[in-house]
Amino acid sequence: MTPNHDDSALRDRDAILLRRYAAGDPAAARLLTRSLAPRVYSHAARVLGNPAEAEDVTQEAMMRLWKIAPKWDGAQAQASTWLYRVTANLCTDKLRARRDTDAEIPDLPDPAPGPEARMQRVAREDALQDALAQLPARQRQAVVLRHLDGLGNAEIAEILEVGVEAVESLIARGKKALVAVLAGKREELGFEDD
Repeated sequence: MTPNHDDSALRDRDAILLRRYAAGDPAAARLLTRSLAPRVYSHAARVLGNPAEAEDVTQEAMMRLWKIAPKWDGAQAQASTWLYRVTANLCTDKLRARRDTDAEIPDLPDPAPGPEARMQRVAREDALQDALAQLPARQRQAVVLRHLDGLGNAEIAEILEVGVEAVESLIARGKKALVAVLAGKREELGFEDD
């Protein structure tokens, strides 16, 4: 994914809004929240597989952004990259706490019955979520950031605080594991072999 002019403008806008918030502008906080919180929530929900925990992570990540705002130095990192890193760390903490307490990943509530296409989509999303849950945390983070959140390897490396080569390895191993987990479910999920 190559950065374009729109990405640069968005980064600049986020940095300006963060400085405005630090100067006491509540409208800047609302605009930043509308821009960044849905992406944080989406990432956390995919990694954790639990909407309530994803909401908690989103709130905590945004609170940390507000705390750092007065000291923000946009030269060190983009606000979104910094926020993804915080989110990734919070998700890792939640996953570690689950493992440490032997808690199971709670089932997502069943979707309301709908048309066949909706049911198929839900089954595919559930199968992907189940498969993601079987990956080690770092592989899961890398795969979600790359293939579901659409980030580039360099940005993922910054978020996970590893080298680009490590990101590539995490993604490759994660994808290989996902293929193995999902291989026997193609027909069940409505995929036809070509």
